Amino acid sequence: MDVSKTRTSFYRRLYVAWLIDSGAATSVPALMTATGMPRRTAQDTLAALAELDIDCAFQQESGERNNAGHYEIRDWGAINPQWIAANLPQIKAVLGYP
Repeated sequence: MDVSKTRTSFYRRLYVAWLIDSGAATSVPALMTATGMPRRTAQDTLAALAELDIDCAFQQESGERNNAGHYEIRDWGAINPQWIAANLPQIKAVLGYP
């Protein structure tokens, strides 16, 4: 089955948001490990969540320097995270993620 770039981009964003919200991967290195995506793709995907009105924010660890902290989803906007959870096998299959 041919999958459009639009669908894979959309699914990638949903999956990354779900990983963050579920606590499975809340940093760029953790997203890279969970998905196998390169650092730049992970960073670009995080930045693109706002295009779906998903409010994702970086929380700096208190007293830490540089980028010590984690991402969290503050608001899903119009996206239903329960749909993502129910369709994870299909989303992961389309993306080719483990």
